[in-house]
Amino acid sequence: MRVLVTGASGRIGKALCDELLARGDEVVGLTRDPEKARAAQARVTWHAWEPTLERPAAEAFEGVDGVVNLVGEKIDQRWTDAAKRKIMDSRKVATHNLAGAIEGLARKPKAMVSQSAVGYYGDRGEETLDEASSPGEGFDVAVCVEWEKAAREVEAAGVRLAIVRTGQVMETGGGILGELLLPFKLGLGGPLAGGDQWVPWIHLADELGILTWALDTASVSGVVNATAPHPVTNKEWSKALGRALHRPAVLPIPGFAVEVKFGREFGKVAQGGQRVLPRRTEELGYGFKFPEIDGALRNLVG
Repeated sequence: MRVLVTGASGRIGKALCDELLARGDEVVGLTRDPEKARAAQARVTWHAWEPTLERPAAEAFEGVDGVVNLVGEKIDQRWTDAAKRKIMDSRKVATHNLAGAIEGLARKPKAMVSQSAVGYYGDRGEETLDEASSPGEGFDVAVCVEWEKAAREVEAAGVRLAIVRTGQVMETGGGILGELLLPFKLGLGGPLAGGDQWVPWIHLADELGILTWALDTASVSGVVNATAPHPVTNKEWSKALGRALHRPAVLPIPGFAVEVKFGREFGKVAQGGQRVLPRRTEELGYGFKFPEIDGALRNLVG
């Protein structure tokens, strides 16, 4: 299979390209800086793309069987007005441009897998959520709604679309685990803001597994959640990481510390959570490699 990946030089994108190459696929990557990307991953065929300004070039799609859309500005930053425009446009406008390019092709890819996020559901406390749940409220929710709306434009062109709402990806190179690994190793870790909020986590291997499964499987379309089937509270997550590292995990992290680092608006969002289940993902046949948090964290850091 020949697969085109947007966001291919990002944290998840790099790992996905490696996964696709390892199984024998050809990979085409879209990036603002092909020369820099080529130095990091020489086996990927790189094409230049300014995602919010233009459609990808038609030659990037030559021979492409499937597309994985991971484009998007990082959301874990201070939400200034300028940052919020970049966060929204890097998803909504970029995905609209991608869909427009696909619609204009004489030979279209058979499928597109487009990433979204569990931020779609908003902070819902103890409510159990799945793919059929309604969107919540807030800027992060609006971003996901517009992101998914833009992705659905490819369906009019006859392309099978799977939208993957991803949770907090567990891997040591970034995300919540990468951010907190050092303090936990030093015995300075603990629950955030009381620890009662739910963590919709997923091991990196299952994130990649769901993306490739959705790409490969003709019966997978619509929304699927990329979250482990056993969500945990932040307090339970902290205890599990402490067990994996054989370190205490009892020092609480006050919520205001997150607000100081990221600003009040995103700081409040970071203290929330979602109790998300991958109900449709499992019904359609995906089998999780790491369904439980203890096994996942032991695999990553133990």
